[in-house]
Amino acid sequence: MATRRKRDYYVVLGITKDASEADVKRAFRELARKHHPDVNPEDGGEAFREINEAYAVLSDRESRARYDRWGFGGDDASSGLGAVVDAAQDMFNEILRRRRGKQKGADTRYTLEVTFEEAAFGTEKTITIPGATLSAKPREIKIVVPTGTKDGATKVVKGEGEPGKLGAAAGDLQVSIRVAEHPRFRRDGLDVHSDYTITFSQAALGAVLDLPTLDGDVKMRIPEGTQPGRAFRIRSRGIPQASGKNAPRGDHLVHIQVAVPTELTQKQRELIEELARASGEETAVTTQPKKRLLDRVRSLLDE
Repeated sequence: MATRRKRDYYVVLGITKDASEADVKRAFRELARKHHPDVNPEDGGEAFREINEAYAVLSDRESRARYDRWGFGGDDASSGLGAVVDAAQDMFNEILRRRRGKQKGADTRYTLEVTFEEAAFGTEKTITIPGATLSAKPREIKIVVPTGTKDGATKVVKGEGEPGKLGAAAGDLQVSIRVAEHPRFRRDGLDVHSDYTITFSQAALGAVLDLPTLDGDVKMRIPEGTQPGRAFRIRSRGIPQASGKNAPRGDHLVHIQVAVPTELTQKQRELIEELARASGEETAVTTQPKKRLLDRVRSLLDE
């Protein structure tokens, strides 16, 4: 395999030959953070090794002077440049050796249940996480549930998972948010839906209703002749888009259901029958006399 040709150290660090010591140090720090094997492991640390080698030479006045005069031709044991390069290589190998033994801690998962209202308006909860070992004390961690959180959302708390090995970073705490079902409300995006049952007379004559919303009851007038299934929209009573009283919100849609009575008093029956006759409707009551007459005719013929 062919040996990779070395690049000019100034090119490696992205600086000019007249760069100051501070410029050399600044360039090295930026590139080292970017190409550190823990951050950028794709090339096996080759870029990081090259950066360290360039910095080891250019940060030392004597080594830099030899390099400026002889270039890589001065890279021999007697010149001292080779010793600097070897030291940089040893440091790089030590970093890789330590890195191989390190292992980031595992993530910890936790399911947090909140109410429909807490998810809509946001809340703060304190949860208890067991220790990583039997002797470790449980930890209490505050979790902020933002306004408008949806069911199944995940909050990640960095570094609150299990500890890493050999000084490696701890894992993360992944909190899955579960929104409990509401007995009345349903969510669709930023809108809230609910059903409201009214009586037959309210649907026919109209009424003023106290409709439950996230903010409490709201009075709303429904017109006469309201049909079952009709939806009425209450503006800005849905899920907030952000925290704050003036934040935009979705709407609340109320779906009207009409309750049909199963048992009627004599008075109620007479009134409904009168309504049916006035409307020209044929009901089981209006057809009953005809049925009785036919029964009597059949009885006479059978005698």
